[in-house]
Amino acid sequence: MYAFDETSAIAAMDVETIRQDFPALAMQVRQQPLVYLDNAATTQKPQQVIDAISHYYAAQNANVHRSVHYLSEQATAAFEGVREQVRAFINAPQSHEIIFTSGTTDSINLLASSFAQQYLQTGDEVLVTDMEHHSNIVPWQMVCEQRGARLQSIPVSDTGELQLDRLDEYLNERVRLVALTHVSNSLGTINPVADIIRMAHERDIPVLLDGAQAMAHMRVDVRALDVDFYAFSAHKMFGPTGVGVLYGKSHWLESLPPYQSGGEMIESVSMTKSTFAELPYKFEAGTPNIAGVIGLGAVINYLQKLDASQVKQHEQALLHYARDELQQIIPCRFIGTAENKVPIVSFLLGEAHPYDVGVILDQMGVAIRTGHHCTQPLMQRFEIPGTVRASFAFYNTRQEVDRLIEAVNRARDMLS
Repeated sequence: MYAFDETSAIAAMDVETIRQDFPALAMQVRQQPLVYLDNAATTQKPQQVIDAISHYYAAQNANVHRSVHYLSEQATAAFEGVREQVRAFINAPQSHEIIFTSGTTDSINLLASSFAQQYLQTGDEVLVTDMEHHSNIVPWQMVCEQRGARLQSIPVSDTGELQLDRLDEYLNERVRLVALTHVSNSLGTINPVADIIRMAHERDIPVLLDGAQAMAHMRVDVRALDVDFYAFSAHKMFGPTGVGVLYGKSHWLESLPPYQSGGEMIESVSMTKSTFAELPYKFEAGTPNIAGVIGLGAVINYLQKLDASQVKQHEQALLHYARDELQQIIPCRFIGTAENKVPIVSFLLGEAHPYDVGVILDQMGVAIRTGHHCTQPLMQRFEIPGTVRASFAFYNTRQEVDRLIEAVNRARDMLS
């Protein structure tokens, strides 16, 4: 069994002090203390983020870029300051390569629409994987259908890892883009994206990474990865909902047409012709989620104060402890047993439907996720309707894992 080292993991992280920053973690649910293990769906927010959003509405509320009055200048400075924060946080070369969106889904839809319009033709292919979230499948399906192109996918092994032995075949002369998840939201698998990017680039194929699940668990360096596009959401990394980022290398973004039209993204408009603004504003039509962007800046400040190595050590300790304890429960079966994982555990409890397990856990104050997790092709590959998914963050504790185990045992007894 995994040796859970409280001295090196929990004590070093001072988790109890960190938990005090997150108001929701002190809630009572069903007359019991909340155990929040649905972090892959959305993370809880620290008070520092909540305060930053409140401060914007109380003291800076104005539209950005459009006015010369004091409040607008303050809001614009704060908004553009976060763009530079994001650039530095992911080590992008230039701040105009940071496009603010409403989230990962919006980022991928933006790229799919613009990229297809410029680069996809009849007979071309887009390569994804069988473990993708629907938001990195459906947009590509739609544009492929519109352009007469085809969507191809890399299969997944029994352990929940990409089968890359035939990657050379998949990266053929028809492929115009590779779009894959950095980390699987259903399985927790961390994909070998650096190797895939290198092989794609050897064939002059650009790569998009869906980083929604990666940003909460690791420091992402887009320059070191040499990735062409990277998409992520604030709400999965302890920030607000409704805001996200699409990073793109300048030469790619400059070559793409706008995704949406309206205010802000134009240079000039007449009744006969319009010209478009420079990056990044070409892709930011309309009034943005200013408060959300400011909240994103606040959470970046928060995360940068944490020791990334301690976060990883603590989360991996929780992952291994949870797996060791769950595997003692007969008939618990894990789905996704990759060696390289973030702290996500997907499992089935005998023949019990995941939804029934989730309802019982909720009655005991334990919040987990059940279902197909917006990865139906992956569930079809494993021939299951869905899983029970417990996903951990740095503010979770060993005691909460114990509560999970107690609740799963209760569910087993009730459903057997």
